[in-house]
Amino acid sequence: MARRILRPLFVRRFADARRGAVAVEFAFVAFPFILLLFGILELALVFIVTTTLESATESAGRKIRTGEFQTGASHTKKDFRDSVCARMTWLSTPCQDNLYIDVRTFAANDFAGMSSTGGYNAATFNANQTCWANSEPSDIVLVRTFYKWNLFTPLLNGALQNMGAGTSKRMISSAVAFRNEPYNNNSPVGAQCILGGQNG
Repeated sequence: MARRILRPLFVRRFADARRGAVAVEFAFVAFPFILLLFGILELALVFIVTTTLESATESAGRKIRTGEFQTGASHTKKDFRDSVCARMTWLSTPCQDNLYIDVRTFAANDFAGMSSTGGYNAATFNANQTCWANSEPSDIVLVRTFYKWNLFTPLLNGALQNMGAGTSKRMISSAVAFRNEPYNNNSPVGAQCILGGQNG
C-alpha cells in the first residue's frame, strides 16, 4: 500500500526536479556548438592562409620583376619556392612539401596569351604539369602558386575540400602577372614553359 502511495509521489518529484537541467540542456547543444566553433576557426584559417599565400607570391614575384632573382646566385624553381616559403614561416606544416610553383613567360605585348594557359583543377592537380621558365628583361611573366592545406574539422571539411572525394585537403592558389623591368640589356626569351615537378 505504501509503495503505491509513494510511487506517484516519486514520479511527481522527479518530473518537478530542476537540478542538473542546465547540464542536460548543455549536453544537447554542446556538440553542434563545438562543431560550429571549429567550423568558424577552420574557415578563418583558410582565409588567413589565402592572404598569406597571396602576399608571399606577390613579394617573391617582385624579385623576378626587378631581376633580383634572375641575377642572383640561385635561380631555380626550388629556390623560388623557398623564397615564397620564407614569407610563410608561421605555418606549422612544412611549406616546401605542400607548395607548388608555376612560372611561365610570354612574348612581349602578349598579355592575351596568358588566357590560353587555362586554370588548374584542384581535384586532378598534377605537380608534373607545372612549369618553370626563366625570364629576361621586358618578358611578360605569370607566377602561380598552389598550397595544399590540411582541413581538420570533421563533418565540415566536406564543404571546404576541393581536391577530390575522400581527401581532407583544400588547394589554395594565388597568381600575379607582370612585365619584367629592363634591368639589363639581355633580350626577352619570350614564350617558354618547361614542365617539371617540385624542383623543376
